[in-house]
Amino acid sequence: MNICLYGASSPDIDSIYIEAVEELGRQMARRGHSMVYGGGANGLMGAAARGMSAEGGHIIGVAPKFFDNPGILYEKCDDFIFTETMAERKQIMEDKADAFLVVPGGIGTYEEFFQVLTLKQLKQLNKPIGIFNVNRYYDAMDALLRQTVENGFMREGCLHIYGLFEEAENLLTYLEEELKAPLNLDHLKFF
Repeated sequence: MNICLYGASSPDIDSIYIEAVEELGRQMARRGHSMVYGGGANGLMGAAARGMSAEGGHIIGVAPKFFDNPGILYEKCDDFIFTETMAERKQIMEDKADAFLVVPGGIGTYEEFFQVLTLKQLKQLNKPIGIFNVNRYYDAMDALLRQTVENGFMREGCLHIYGLFEEAENLLTYLEEELKAPLNLDHLKFF
């Protein structure tokens, strides 16, 4: 399975996140998965890539040309695709993905998650979406989505088109199982 990973690029984060995501990368590679991601060398993107590399996993980096500066991009990617824009980068990552995996990150990570969640809700893609809730980082976002349902701004079915996990092994199993048996999205009315 080709897993698209979204996550932080900042190196200024607690080591608890870096260690967990590096181990996630190792587990992805051990389970025979490849990774497509934003190509970063730092933060949680870099941690996942180092974990994948340590276990011989296949990595595809995708980044706009303006990120091609020393120390920004991970040099051990097996393949690297340069784009002109961030929008082109996101589209290539979506197209190459069999599943999406969201690790802790900032506004760019949120935007990427909400884009694929919206596309799935609109039945424009039906690929597994998993969130790695390291150190309960995404508890507040999960609460926000539940509040959105409670207030009638989103259908309850949308809460079931992604999975939230604190353990990497359970998260990867979820992605693998949903890939084998994609969700029926017929209950997600949007017109």
